[in-house]
Amino acid sequence: MKTVLAIETSCDETAVAIVNNRQVCSSIIASQIPVHQQYGGVVPEVASRQHLETLNQQIAQAMDESSMGWEQIDAIAATCAPGLVGALLVGLTSAKTLAMVHKKPFLGVHHLEGHIYATYLAQPSLDPPFLSLLVSGGHTSLIYVKDCGTYETLGETRDDAAGEAYDKVARLLKLGYPGGPIIDKLAQTGDTHAFALPEGKISLPGGGHHRYDASFSGLKTAVLRLVQQFEKDGRELPIADIAASFQETIAKALTKRAITCARDYKLDTIAVGGGVAANSGLRKHLQATAEEHNIRVLFPPLKYCTDNAAMIGCAAADHLARGHTSPLSLGVNSRLSLSQVMQLY
Repeated sequence: MKTVLAIETSCDETAVAIVNNRQVCSSIIASQIPVHQQYGGVVPEVASRQHLETLNQQIAQAMDESSMGWEQIDAIAATCAPGLVGALLVGLTSAKTLAMVHKKPFLGVHHLEGHIYATYLAQPSLDPPFLSLLVSGGHTSLIYVKDCGTYETLGETRDDAAGEAYDKVARLLKLGYPGGPIIDKLAQTGDTHAFALPEGKISLPGGGHHRYDASFSGLKTAVLRLVQQFEKDGRELPIADIAASFQETIAKALTKRAITCARDYKLDTIAVGGGVAANSGLRKHLQATAEEHNIRVLFPPLKYCTDNAAMIGCAAADHLARGHTSPLSLGVNSRLSLSQVMQLY
């Protein structure tokens, strides 16, 4: 049972947590959304500066809420890839410093592996193999989870991630940032069948379509054309109906690919992670369809869907229990593949 203090600063949340194996002892998250809203999206330099200003306070608060001393911490971990380079450097440098000062092992953690481990926080008995559907602002992937550190990406988006598409459509509809929660709320009052929007299939060279890969840039463009047509005709924009139709299209596309993939690989569990895992449309469609095929679907608690340090600590604790540690020379990487996770140890 390893206890890890973990830091997550890959984007616009400054988070610190203390995790004992799969149990959260404390989890502190400071969101930067109010800061970035005025720009309509995340500004990397601003994000890095915000991490610098708040991280020390977050660490102290996490220690205080866990009622632990440094002698009870077995290791220090931080997200090192992928993410915004400047933001990652703040967390990684802090973690290395704490590891040296307190003479603790250090672990660099892959951000996407953290999202996979978020499900373990609510389902401690979960064990591989299973299928992970990761859906966030930067990533949309179907991952075959074989063991700790052993992953195979079976499908992914060829362009915009699902969360990125939400943000762009929200901008088109002048709804503000971040787009996901706003569109989700509006969609619940709109007509899901008001507009026929493209699913975004990926064609194969020999004919047919890829069973697992997705594309959402065409969907975003279709919404743009729809908005432009309404403006050209001088008609009022039916924002709720557009939001509902857009969300329905994404939820169905993700559900179809996840269920197909799970059935093809004979996996009876799908664990969903990432910010879009909080989306009500996706939860409804995926759970309903999975039940028809006797597939179990697991969603993390809402507080662990978005970026947090508890999921990073959970992943680090598992690696540490297997004897994995990272060198203090480890750097950050903005685009490290999940298949390269074991290069971090």
